[in-house]
Amino acid sequence: MSESKDPRKTFGEALVEVGEKYGTVIAISADSSGGSGMTPFKEKFPDRHLEFGIMEQGVIGFASGLATTGKIPFVVAIAPFVTARPFEMFRNDLGYMRQNVKVVGRCAGISYSDLGPTHQSLDDVALIRTIPGVTVLNPADPVEIKKVVHAAADITGPCYIKIGKEKMPVLFEENYPFELGKGYLVRDGKDVTLIGTGTVFANAHAAAEALKKEGVDVRLIDIHTLKPFDSGIVLKAAKETGTIVTVEEHYLAGGLGSIVCETLAREGVCTKVKMIGIDDQFASNGPYDDLLGLYGLLPDQIKETVKGFL
Repeated sequence: MSESKDPRKTFGEALVEVGEKYGTVIAISADSSGGSGMTPFKEKFPDRHLEFGIMEQGVIGFASGLATTGKIPFVVAIAPFVTARPFEMFRNDLGYMRQNVKVVGRCAGISYSDLGPTHQSLDDVALIRTIPGVTVLNPADPVEIKKVVHAAADITGPCYIKIGKEKMPVLFEENYPFELGKGYLVRDGKDVTLIGTGTVFANAHAAAEALKKEGVDVRLIDIHTLKPFDSGIVLKAAKETGTIVTVEEHYLAGGLGSIVCETLAREGVCTKVKMIGIDDQFASNGPYDDLLGLYGLLPDQIKETVKGFL
């Protein structure tokens, strides 16, 4: 974890890269172009950048129309305003119509911490994964943000990408083996499997390091693709370690932990699972790290939860 980078800036760099690769990429903002890191794209491709203002439902429909002409729209705004607010349009215009639109929810999770529940997005995965055919991506570090954006541009079909707001530590090498739809085994281990996704994966990573120093052999898995889900890596871990702990900046209902438990139940694998996330409540507001601490998502808290569960 040498350096940390702004996820929105990193996304903006990746958007320029896919814009250079595909002349059909169109960047669409709903009143948040600069805050979403899209300024470099706007400066380089001014004719392919559209700012709509606060009309997310209309933006989704417009992007769907653009996709019918062969364009690849990237729609970017604050996470709850491109998932919960226009959910019907996301479901019907993008999912049902199978349009090649990439929706990016920035400042996801509780990273819009001071603005409280209206601006926090703790249900986006639960909502969007119910829509048939939508790929759901949640990158864990700046390197993975770029790989996810490129992967989304390369495939045909609707995608949802969630990124945070706070700086993220660089965890992976540029050439690490990223594969869309596949979990990434960061470290092998036999005592317990720790599975994380998105921004708080860095905290799971730090907890795994601390547990190793205390003699706990942790298998650490990064799930950057929540849909389609890599059931194989989870089933293998369940059978070989017997215990799983999931970590996510999302409600416990409908997120990574739910997906893991659904996978185990479908396959008839009986494994102990502990889910770390936010329970059935509207999250509080305040400094980001304080909120992570309130919900047990800091590295030392994750470490102690794993030890207690074992």
